[in-house]
Amino acid sequence: MAAELIISISGMRGVIGENLTPGIAAEYGCAFGTFLKKGVAGRLAICIGQDSRPSGQMLKAAVTAGLCSVGVDVIDLGIVTTPCVGIMVRHLGCCGGIVITASHNPLPYNGIKLLLGNGIAPPSETAEEIKQIYFSKSFALTDSAGCGKITINEQADAVHIARVLELVDAGAIARKKFKVALDCVNGAGGRITKKLLAQLGCTTVAINDEPTGLFAHTPEPTRENVTELCDVVLGNRASIGFAQDPDADRLAIVDESGKYIGEEYTLALAAKYVFSKRKGKAAANLSTSRMVDDIAAAAGCEVIRTPVGEANVASAMIENKCIIGGEGNGGVIDLRVGPVRDSLVGIALILQLMAETGKAIGVLVGQIPAYQMIKEKFAADKELAARILAKAKEMFADAQVSTADGYRFDFADAWLHLRTSNTEPVMRIIAEARDRQAADKYISAVHSIRKQIGG
Repeated sequence: MAAELIISISGMRGVIGENLTPGIAAEYGCAFGTFLKKGVAGRLAICIGQDSRPSGQMLKAAVTAGLCSVGVDVIDLGIVTTPCVGIMVRHLGCCGGIVITASHNPLPYNGIKLLLGNGIAPPSETAEEIKQIYFSKSFALTDSAGCGKITINEQADAVHIARVLELVDAGAIARKKFKVALDCVNGAGGRITKKLLAQLGCTTVAINDEPTGLFAHTPEPTRENVTELCDVVLGNRASIGFAQDPDADRLAIVDESGKYIGEEYTLALAAKYVFSKRKGKAAANLSTSRMVDDIAAAAGCEVIRTPVGEANVASAMIENKCIIGGEGNGGVIDLRVGPVRDSLVGIALILQLMAETGKAIGVLVGQIPAYQMIKEKFAADKELAARILAKAKEMFADAQVSTADGYRFDFADAWLHLRTSNTEPVMRIIAEARDRQAADKYISAVHSIRKQIGG
């Protein structure tokens, strides 16, 4: 059965050669350009970047053609990270941006991620408007003289690194002479991350750092996918290991003993450092570990919870003037750099925390009260998902419930989040508790519901 082409608030994502073709990409570019031009006089420009997937250049060319056909100029940033595009949208004064990426999805996939002029993905109502323009084919095509022009800009790395360096004391980090192991999964992060680490005075042992897009392992930086990095950390006596996903907006950590720490600790450690310097609010999505709440509470601060999705977290951060935020998938957002999840921000803040405290990453992790988190997913259409949610609400009637994004049930000893994915036809289950047995109890309860209703 062919995979479904997904069009959501995250943009468009599909399988190259199956349901995501140059024609579809060009029309999606037409739709985005038509939306941006509504009620605007004069010429507009957007910047566009891609991760390293072999299909990226083809897809970028098609989207660029669509944009130019409706009279929008295009600034080509080349192979860059997703946060680079978000930063350059605002740096160059563009009306929007596009990233050609399928994030952590495997090689057959690619996607078209849209950003507005503020560097954030469109809110749901705006995404729906763009989607309707795409389906109706109501494109504002222009004549030959009005077609958009294409220029190349190679400054994204330098602009991004400069902003990240403003967050930390590069000299203090350099004096520690950290040895850092880095796995970029042959994505877009290798070039810029090695530059940043060099400016922080680190010795870098990099693997899978060439931007071939031929991923050396399954690209999501989870425990089972970064065993090579764990070995490299241990074999080279590195101070820390960092694993990125293909577009480098997510970051996972390996400690000095070669132990996989994971993605949930990325935001927790970044928040620990930021809260040690400033008082304020944080924002995190409903699927993010309670660790960030514990860290905020210890600092006399609070955490605002949002629906899953970078745009939701970034919007909450802007509205509430949050000093740090992100998601438990290893995405850290610091608005001083940009409103996009950014692995480079996570790297810099964590190295600064290590430098200032003089403590190894394993020690710092050990000082944060630990939880056990279980993440699962299963195929579910909208009807099945709705039936499961309704039954769960009955089963967990005594819990505190948030319906901002699916259902999140908060119990005294744990929390459980049930939601449908924005990017694939599945339902996700996340449970977190102090011990594995308690988390398993809630996961098992959801599976019993599925069994009862035949899902």
